[in-house]
Amino acid sequence: MNTAPNSYPRTRKRLMAAAASVAIAGAIGFGAVATGTVPVLAEAVRVEAPQVPSFADVVERVSPAVVSVRVKAKIESTADDGSDMPDGFGNLPDDPQLRRFFREFRGFGDQDGRDGMRRFGRRDHNRQPRPVAQGSGFFISEDGYLVTNNHVVGEGSSFTVVMHDGKELDAKLVGTDPRTDLAVLKVEGDGKFTYVDFADDSKVRVGDWVVAVGNPFGLGGTVTAGIVSARGRDIGAGPYDDFIQIDASVNRGSSGGPTFNLNGQVVGINTAIFSPSGGNVGIAFDIPASTAKQVVQDLMKNGTVQRGWLGVEIQPVTSEIAESLGLKSDKGALVSSAQDDGPGKKAGISAGDVITQVDGKDVASPKELARLIGSYQPGKPVDVTLWRDGKSETVKVDLGTLPSNDKQASAEQQPSAPPAADTLADLGLTVARSDDGKGLVVTDVDPDSDAADRGIQPGDIITSVNSTEVNGTDDVAKAMADAVKSGRKAVLMQISRDDSNRFVALPVAKG
Repeated sequence: MNTAPNSYPRTRKRLMAAAASVAIAGAIGFGAVATGTVPVLAEAVRVEAPQVPSFADVVERVSPAVVSVRVKAKIESTADDGSDMPDGFGNLPDDPQLRRFFREFRGFGDQDGRDGMRRFGRRDHNRQPRPVAQGSGFFISEDGYLVTNNHVVGEGSSFTVVMHDGKELDAKLVGTDPRTDLAVLKVEGDGKFTYVDFADDSKVRVGDWVVAVGNPFGLGGTVTAGIVSARGRDIGAGPYDDFIQIDASVNRGSSGGPTFNLNGQVVGINTAIFSPSGGNVGIAFDIPASTAKQVVQDLMKNGTVQRGWLGVEIQPVTSEIAESLGLKSDKGALVSSAQDDGPGKKAGISAGDVITQVDGKDVASPKELARLIGSYQPGKPVDVTLWRDGKSETVKVDLGTLPSNDKQASAEQQPSAPPAADTLADLGLTVARSDDGKGLVVTDVDPDSDAADRGIQPGDIITSVNSTEVNGTDDVAKAMADAVKSGRKAVLMQISRDDSNRFVALPVAKG
């Protein structure tokens, strides 16, 4: 075989280089394939990016403190004749076919009929409790006190707490507070329980991470995570609405469950969701920890919550009302009336006053005033700052005890038809003097007027304008003229309807 000059040394070098390549490949974990070729594999993709914090450590520590709450209610027997018919049908004629018809019509003929008969009134000498609700809760003390929602336990007569490990314990109801939808249970028996603390929710910011733990749909302990979406939400649930909104998944059965910060402290208690469909849409509302802590302490101590009472009816201060009164902002709570037996009236607070502070704390709205007053114990003296007659003054009020029921109207005012009418054309009102000579009765409202836009109706009684008592149209005209001289654009009119009062700001007519 002929070879070109110097070809042997070159061939030998190529063989040595190939051998070295195989050796290197073997060293880094690549094997040669059967054909003798050496594959080259790319590295796996790896992205260096900020990692979302894990909630596992928080969940591991707090989960033993979160429980499921099962609620049962006893069924009272309503059939005294021993029949198995539903309520209202126990006295049917003794006709087997007729009775069979009513059993099947009301759902008593199927396999689940036994439950139906107990529910609708079958005699049950044992009156065994039946489930009526299931929610969540959490321990707040080592000796077994736990918090849940009032709407979870409100209809119950017996309560069972299901622990994180599945153990079931009986519990008794310590107390409830419907106004804040909170309740406290106490597990019966000895033992030490893992419990959690309330956070300082004033430090909670929109955008903070939170972890919600509950028992949705009776599935057992379930954890979801999200962020704080908003603070101070008013959803119309009660006089003390001040909810924290979160976007963690919260569903039916999670009521009463806690929402934690990343330190394992309770920032809020799941109590409501916004859900057109009945399922989670990422809008849930929590009772703030600050509210819950105070209420829970009272329930544990007394079984009830006693709140301070000012005894006034209040309404928001709109920008127009503020302008008509010479206030620089629309903050505060406008007193529409002071109850005769209330501590506010005894201290000199009257309709038309604007409450701007309580003990030096600013009052931004009627809701905030209600929360402030409710946070004090009955009998406590407080300084109430008022805006009255264009200046600020302070009165001292000894708070009363908030009545258990709302004030009821004592009588209905039915003014008779007035003999003559005057027209307040500038305000779009037709009025007449009332029978007792106090105030003006509205007999007609121009549908295109500002008065109509603000809800004034025929039958309303105008009792004052800009804190000046009204007995005739001249009083209204003078109040309007005084407002113009003072550079104000509106007058504040006090309206009485069905024994309740409210204030309406009406623009002063131009020209």
